[in-house]
Amino acid sequence: QVQLVESGGGLVRPGGSLRLSCAASGFTLGYYAIGWFRQAPGKEREGLSCISTGNGRIFYADSVKGRFTVSRDNTKNVGYLQMNNLKPEDTAVYFCAEDNGPAGIPCTELPESYDYWGQGAQVTVSS
Repeated sequence: QVQLVESGGGLVRPGGSLRLSCAASGFTLGYYAIGWFRQAPGKEREGLSCISTGNGRIFYADSVKGRFTVSRDNTKNVGYLQMNNLKPEDTAVYFCAEDNGPAGIPCTELPESYDYWGQGAQVTVSS
């Protein structure tokens, strides 16, 4: 059974950091692109970052560029999103997702390209 489970969310003060993890089971995460998204109440799902397989494309949305870093550890079957200098406007539910497309295809920030999704992790940035 294919499953993605996020962890690492929580409450943090502005300027603080969190690292989200996306643990995969039922498939080898290293074969596929990983995307990270967030959705705040009343807003559309926003593509934040993605990482391709191998040394392929890495994408960051302008809203998080320079503050967030995406990575993956294929030996552990886990993806990560390191979030630094968090701001109140980063408050949202964060999701990881996996793209079942052919290996080697550049990752995309479009949510409709992804096939499996985690359950989401709440991130709240507040003083």
